[in-house]
Amino acid sequence: MNKLVVLGGGYGGLRAVQKLLAEKGIQDLSILLIEKEPYHSLKTEFYALAAGTVSDQELRVHFPNDVRLELKFAKIESIDLDKKLVHLESEEPVDYDDLIIGLGCEDRYHGVPGADQHTLSIQSMRRARKTYQVLQGVKANGRVAIVGGGLSGVELASELRESRPDLEILLFDRNAKILSSFPDKLSDYVTEWFEKNQVKLMTKANITEVERYRIYNHDDPIDVDTTIWTAGIQASKIVRDLPVDQDGIGRLITTDHHHIPGNDSVFVIGDCAASEFAPSAQLAEAQAERTVKLLAKKWRGEAFPEEMPKIKLKGVLGSLGKKQGFGYMRDKPMTGRVPRVLKSGVLWMYKFGSHS
Repeated sequence: MNKLVVLGGGYGGLRAVQKLLAEKGIQDLSILLIEKEPYHSLKTEFYALAAGTVSDQELRVHFPNDVRLELKFAKIESIDLDKKLVHLESEEPVDYDDLIIGLGCEDRYHGVPGADQHTLSIQSMRRARKTYQVLQGVKANGRVAIVGGGLSGVELASELRESRPDLEILLFDRNAKILSSFPDKLSDYVTEWFEKNQVKLMTKANITEVERYRIYNHDDPIDVDTTIWTAGIQASKIVRDLPVDQDGIGRLITTDHHHIPGNDSVFVIGDCAASEFAPSAQLAEAQAERTVKLLAKKWRGEAFPEEMPKIKLKGVLGSLGKKQGFGYMRDKPMTGRVPRVLKSGVLWMYKFGSHS
């Protein structure tokens, strides 16, 4: 019996479980999925939960129901790679033959004083829910700061604009343009949308400190009702604490076969794994699918292929509220209604298509 433990029920963890259960050639299989929430969450949509335009009920997907899958809802404390043990809070440790680490990421505060205590987050369902509660409590015509003008910050700012037209929204980004990693055409389109919809863009920003009701940009104080942080991520602390090689944001360096070098029992996927690609649900799922194929080979006693095919991602889709969007598919930039409709379609397929 191959005892596989999967840590994290996010995009990568869920896809790994689904593919393993569907794999025809694997006979003796026991999967234990350890996740702190009793459901999979659509993390790419947490911005809408925080803005109040969807309920958290809409962002939940049930885990598969299969006799080969055991679900354990628990908080992970640490991983002992030498003893092949996963330590849990208030429970006995769990042993494994093979391990898939898919524990996601958390906010990275870049050493900005007060940022970790005085900002809201959309990195987890619980934190996005808290952000929603605080935002709904902001007084009429209040002022909200969002730090970070990447995809998350842009989607949150636009959704919040539709949810609370009365608010003054300030979007801070350290670059000269928001969406700096996107093609200029998209950055310019989104900038124009924000100007038309009165979201103030504070580019070339340098947030030097955050207090509960104040944010400092280049040391200049700006009074705010609340601040939301979307300015970068790092791997989960459990992963950062592992004594293995990591990149600059704590993601583990892996082989081309997605396992820790010298340890082909521990596979790492999603935001925990160093990659040439930007973190995304699509990337986590692609890594999960490849890992499943490799595990199947390992369990059949076959060697891993010498060379792995390159990962091909389809593109990125972002929303500007419920009616407009932007993105690129196969390197072709798109703006307006079409990318927004496409994004809704992808989400629908994810919830009701392959995951039902």
